[in-house]
Amino acid sequence: MNLTLRQLKIFEAVARLLSYTRAAEELHLTQPAVSMQVKQLEAGVGLPLFEQLGKRIYLTEAGREMERYAHRILHTLEEAEQVFDELRGLERGRLHITVASTANYFVPQLLAAFCQRHPGVQVSLDVTNREGLLAALEDNVTDLVIMGKPPREMDLVAETFMDNPLVAIAAPSHPLAGERDIPLERLQQETFLIREKGSGTRSATERFFVEHGLSLSSTMEMSSSESIKQGVEAGLGLGLLSLHTLEMELALKRLVILDVRELPILRKWYIMYRAGKRLSAVATAFKQFVSNESASILDLPTL
Repeated sequence: MNLTLRQLKIFEAVARLLSYTRAAEELHLTQPAVSMQVKQLEAGVGLPLFEQLGKRIYLTEAGREMERYAHRILHTLEEAEQVFDELRGLERGRLHITVASTANYFVPQLLAAFCQRHPGVQVSLDVTNREGLLAALEDNVTDLVIMGKPPREMDLVAETFMDNPLVAIAAPSHPLAGERDIPLERLQQETFLIREKGSGTRSATERFFVEHGLSLSSTMEMSSSESIKQGVEAGLGLGLLSLHTLEMELALKRLVILDVRELPILRKWYIMYRAGKRLSAVATAFKQFVSNESASILDLPTL
């Protein structure tokens, strides 16, 4: 199989964006040039990597396999470049961070503070749900992952750096908003807005209610924490979200935290990587920075 690094880079952009046009814009190429490189890669593989349905393109099974290998190859080359940069004593490097969507409410603040101290560092930030985080760890395509509960089935190096309480939220006009010491059983009568399957927040919520012998009788599935907050604010139901996603809504009094027995659900934030992985100097510095200085840098809501 004949392929080039240029083809892999172009393929990775098209696969990530699922658009020849957007990939061409990102890579500063023409769309015909992008299409030609993908066709040449497909010819080398001997299988189609994309299929078009209507106006949208999708990865084929072969395309999904190629995407995994492309990530690994490109990431390995990035690691090699970092090693040689460090051997040359250069004050620069690359940092690839993958975080849970909930963590994206505070991680940019940490990255901004870190980059102020290390202005030569180039940062790549991916935001995804738990399934995406597990895939990034499994395929070893990221330097560090920030998420909630680490998966037991993987051999990881994981360190906690901050509490991550999940709280019940409601619109200020909701009948429960003014009550105190609400029995947990009372929530079974309410509609809950929950995240999609694969979300760590959803898994923690479902596990919590099962452990207390309860279940949510009425739910509405939402694709993001923002959707849940907007739905709760509109009166569609209640939500269970990380306290760290609520700073603006609590300050503006658009949402309130319910005083419920057994809540909040007490969780932790972890920063982690695959056991045996060689961290670059930049990744090591960022991990230490997060562990030692998050509390002093972040101004997050507290209970």
